[in-house]
Amino acid sequence: MAVTLVIRSDGDEPSVTFDQPRVAIGRGEGCDLRIPEPSVSHRHASIRQRGTDLVVVDEGSTNGTFVGTARLHPHSPMTLHHGSMLRFGRVWVEVKFEAVLPTSQPVQVTKDLALAMVARALGNDGVGVTPRLVVVEGPDAGREVTLEEAGRAIVIGRGRDVDFPIDVVDASRRHARVVRRGEVALLRDLGSRNGTQMGGEHVAADRDTALRPGDRFVIGPDVFVFENPAVEVLRQIEAAEDEALRSDEPLPDPPHSSVDMTPEPPAEPEPPVEQPKPAPRPMLPRNERRSPAKKGTGWGKADLVIVLLALAVLALSAVGMFWLFRGP
Repeated sequence: MAVTLVIRSDGDEPSVTFDQPRVAIGRGEGCDLRIPEPSVSHRHASIRQRGTDLVVVDEGSTNGTFVGTARLHPHSPMTLHHGSMLRFGRVWVEVKFEAVLPTSQPVQVTKDLALAMVARALGNDGVGVTPRLVVVEGPDAGREVTLEEAGRAIVIGRGRDVDFPIDVVDASRRHARVVRRGEVALLRDLGSRNGTQMGGEHVAADRDTALRPGDRFVIGPDVFVFENPAVEVLRQIEAAEDEALRSDEPLPDPPHSSVDMTPEPPAEPEPPVEQPKPAPRPMLPRNERRSPAKKGTGWGKADLVIVLLALAVLALSAVGMFWLFRGP
């Protein structure tokens, strides 16, 4: 069952859709959903498949896992529903069950989300954390170009139609390109005449070479450094101990769910089906109505016949006796 997790405590409310039997949530790098917040434990909770349901389980976190305002007992599962609101430390996450495709490359996406959250938090504090290329040596020393938009190619060269024009005579008009992918950047030479060097070797023109924060590459006399301050801050957050919430710290109430929880109006009851009335029994005329015979009243015909026969036998007996006892 696919589940979408929306981070509701971040301004942009990023989301990731997973379709796997277990989703680990926490501050650590190995979690499926990484939340760079000190009050979130390294492995805070997990969402698991249980039959046809999904449940959330607290993994023994420092500050607990909440479903709405109810705190879970460690390692005791609770069934989730569409629109459930979960709190991990200070961060609210909404659960959605939607018929959407899982997020492609979720590991990379969740890294990008964690870096974006760190960058946004530091930016709110006035700290510049946008990934950038900085020229530290050469004619263009001190110049820089930001890599704010992930996936957007920055072309470097001598031409005027490039994203970062450089003052290097030996550089080609379109010399190299750099594309940011999460915490790294990808460098590729564009078939330049004099090439692009990194670590004393030429950069390939048919494949990307990864640039990690602090890595350098050279175009002629210009030396470029890739800087990504959010990566270092994220590493510090992940390596730190859990921050226990104070008992008197005011915590935000659960955000309103984006799911319409209004119940559907009950269906109108169907009108009752009228049962056919039984047909009336025919009424007999008054003179044809008969009362049931009463038991034990009057003699029947058979009784009269027997009485008459008995009287006849008595009469014949009396005549016979008369003739018998009559004298000569």
